Amino acid sequence: MTSELDIFVGNTTLIDEDVYRLWLDGYSVSDAVALRVRSGILEQTGATAAVLQSDTMDHYRTFHMLERLLHAPPKLLHQLIFQIPPSRQALLIERYYAFDEAFVREVLGKKLSKGTKKDLDDISTKTGITLKSCRRQFDNFKRVFKVVEEMRGSLVDNIQQHFLLSDRLARDYAAIVFFANNRFETGKKKLQYLSFGDFAFCAELMIQNWTLGAVDSQVDDMDMDLDKEFLQDLKELKVLVADKDLLDLHKSLVCTALRGKLGVFSEMEANFKVCGPVQPLSLGHLQPPEPCPHPSSPAVGFRQCCCSLCLPLGEPALKRWGIT
Repeated sequence: MTSELDIFVGNTTLIDEDVYRLWLDGYSVSDAVALRVRSGILEQTGATAAVLQSDTMDHYRTFHMLERLLHAPPKLLHQLIFQIPPSRQALLIERYYAFDEAFVREVLGKKLSKGTKKDLDDISTKTGITLKSCRRQFDNFKRVFKVVEEMRGSLVDNIQQHFLLSDRLARDYAAIVFFANNRFETGKKKLQYLSFGDFAFCAELMIQNWTLGAVDSQVDDMDMDLDKEFLQDLKELKVLVADKDLLDLHKSLVCTALRGKLGVFSEMEANFKVCGPVQPLSLGHLQPPEPCPHPSSPAVGFRQCCCSLCLPLGEPALKRWGIT
């Protein structure tokens, strides 16, 4: 007597998200097994410790083989070795390039070089993030930077095209690349209260308004480099904050122009005082400079009164501050 059996053979690669997270966080196989045991997985599944150990090791081997493809995400989409559904591919890529804010805050604006990489031991100790995870995140920053640094066009679009990241994560990487390229000093003590999100927001506005592509319509979207003439103009503004006499004169001219307008005057007086931590401001002042609409005004040079270096711009600014 013979029996007929229908047999289906598949080779879909199974991905356990929890194990993938442990691998990304830099845990060894033994540490990952211990954490999985602590989560109660043996009781939930009825598996033995030996099976759990084998399952974890199998996942780790798979992730190690996938890692070379994750370095160039489009390759993951077109390879035939691992049968992974598109939704899982997107998850693998997104999580591999995700980063810890505590870590990125330590390296933001620094040169992505071997010198900075040598400091990862200290950063790992300071942030509590495993050294292996710190290295992965740093290598990701450096890899993205090297791929897009010479490219023309939108920085965000280039990152999305070559690394297949979500829009939000691509914008975060654009901020990291922009700060690394221009070497902004974000580690100063007085800036420690600012989060990465604050800097990313500023970077987005600077890319839109201060880079070569934004300032010069003849330049084919260069989101990496700031306009040199504009930077020189900014340096000349230092005299207003470096010289106390000029700062006092500046204040006097502004207050003279606004005296009599009590509501505006009180608000302006407060703007000249340091009353504690800097409050979040609308960053509309990150706009390219325009000619002052009222050059004869006694408050010429004061950004909040009559120049386009603040919000609201142009006529709305004049109406707000009572200068018409």
